[in-house]
Amino acid sequence: MVLDVQTSQTKYEGQKIVNDFSLTAATKNGTGSQTSNNVLVLSLFKMGIPVNGKNLFPSNIKGLPTWYTIRANKDGYVARQNAAAITVALNVDTAAEDVQKVPPGGVCILPQEWNWTKSRSDITYYEVPVDPMVKEAGINVDLRERVANMVYVGAVAQLFDIPLDIVWQALVSNFNGKEKPAKLNFEMVKKAYEWTAANIVKQDPYAYAPIPGGNPNKIIITGNEAAGLGGLFGGVQVVAWYPITPSTSLVDAMFDHQDLRKDPETGANTVAIMQAEDEIAAIGTIIGAGWAGARSMTATSGPGISLMAEFAGLAYFAEIPCVIWDVTRIGPSTGLPTRTSQGDLLFIHFLGHGDTRQITLLPGNVAECFEFGWRALDYAEQYQAPVFVMSDLDIGMNNWMSDPFVYPTEDLNRGKTLNLETLTQFIAEKGEWYRYKDYDQDGIPYRTIPGTNHPRAAYFTRGTGHNERAIYSERSEDWVNNLGRIHKKINNSRTVLPQPIVLSGKNSKIGIISYGSNDPAILEAHDRFAAEGIEIDYMRVRALPLAQSVHDFIHSHERVYVIENNFDGQLSQIIRMETSKSTEHMVPLPLGDGLPMTADWVHENISSHEGK
Repeated sequence: MVLDVQTSQTKYEGQKIVNDFSLTAATKNGTGSQTSNNVLVLSLFKMGIPVNGKNLFPSNIKGLPTWYTIRANKDGYVARQNAAAITVALNVDTAAEDVQKVPPGGVCILPQEWNWTKSRSDITYYEVPVDPMVKEAGINVDLRERVANMVYVGAVAQLFDIPLDIVWQALVSNFNGKEKPAKLNFEMVKKAYEWTAANIVKQDPYAYAPIPGGNPNKIIITGNEAAGLGGLFGGVQVVAWYPITPSTSLVDAMFDHQDLRKDPETGANTVAIMQAEDEIAAIGTIIGAGWAGARSMTATSGPGISLMAEFAGLAYFAEIPCVIWDVTRIGPSTGLPTRTSQGDLLFIHFLGHGDTRQITLLPGNVAECFEFGWRALDYAEQYQAPVFVMSDLDIGMNNWMSDPFVYPTEDLNRGKTLNLETLTQFIAEKGEWYRYKDYDQDGIPYRTIPGTNHPRAAYFTRGTGHNERAIYSERSEDWVNNLGRIHKKINNSRTVLPQPIVLSGKNSKIGIISYGSNDPAILEAHDRFAAEGIEIDYMRVRALPLAQSVHDFIHSHERVYVIENNFDGQLSQIIRMETSKSTEHMVPLPLGDGLPMTADWVHENISSHEGK
């Protein structure tokens, strides 16, 4: 598309701040601002600028305030910032508060028709006639509210130097190549761009600029979509779930991409995706599927995990493979359904009444959401156990840049599964086969799949007390032996599960331990400390039970700060439960405010403890 647009007659001549600030759009939920926000993120991404978008939205369907913050940073930092230099205030109900949050020297863009009082002299106001511009464009009444958001896209593009041809490309991408809706929205972008160029004199230092060769071969994707793709590439066959924020889009992605799994010869689907009547039915379905030999998974959040607790204990004790994604939100109770949290860590790791210790994976970025999406299915069959993957709303529902995913080249790990041939050989060698007997002394028994055509293949699957022959038993010795064997296999998994990633300093006395979506904030804070001459080692935990290297890390530093986004410092509690040495030098730094972690918070809290 060839563009002929008017440019601003007067440009800001002071020292510019380029590709290093955040922009927040404050709108009402349900007004179509998601499209506008996506277009801005995609535009910056296509300009080669490292970018991340975070959506702070209400738990109702329409009408309440929503804020979308886009951080662009030339150095690649994408963690949330405490304040956005630029605020687009389009929600009259929150505008007064939004204006007050703009830092000194920042910018506020407002609808001209509000006749808003300029209450601050330390920020720059730009007023754009949003409603009149939409009416003059002759937009259908039913579409005006949604298309109105494109006015701020045009104004932002003109004021902060986003090329219109890039905006057009982003619109086409957003609408999956459909040019008709892209053109409808682009016409409004152009009108707003041209009006802004003709009527507003730029008085601020902020600008975006293309970075030649920037974001090479990068993709931009949400964690939930990455997780759904990972499950499909991992050979999942049965998916059952009940919708709940913020996990629903994970299964939506599997619906969208299930064609990847069609049989190339027959065109038939090789994965069944079903919405159950509730979370209990969902986990019951995947446990049944796992028992029958299918790779199965579900996705939910905290309240759904609560309903799944008894079934999770059954799968643990009856040793049935399945995968449960917990895309966490903030609790207790209904809590804040659309805020992020890491508050389910203790809950899912010990889920099930009695002595359970669930395998739990902790992805820290979208690439790991993809990887753990397929690895979790392998681990579930390898250890004949439910495997939990704890993501969160921040990773799951927000757009993140990533290197292209590394697709699995390994064969599916079906674990110790005996078919007709291998069962016949097994019995010939050992003279027997019992479902719950530890033949290899690793805690993992051998299993058969229902329907295996062998007279010795059948066994009773029991969630009650049983001995190694799968015979019902209430003898204490049988109970202790069986639970001890299960504990052994779960304990042994710590050497096989994804190991921690360590970023080392130079002879550091200070260490940080964290996990999940805190990673961008900690990496940024780590660099700030390094610039101040303070070297800190950083370990990111990626699975429970904890690897031995976690304990080694703790006891090789004078002080260790455990940073997590929950109220009670749950990882700290797990570490203290597992270690036999003193942890007096370990300092929990929990947050749990429902928002993604910031580098400012990490830096300030560690500095305070260090007396800096």
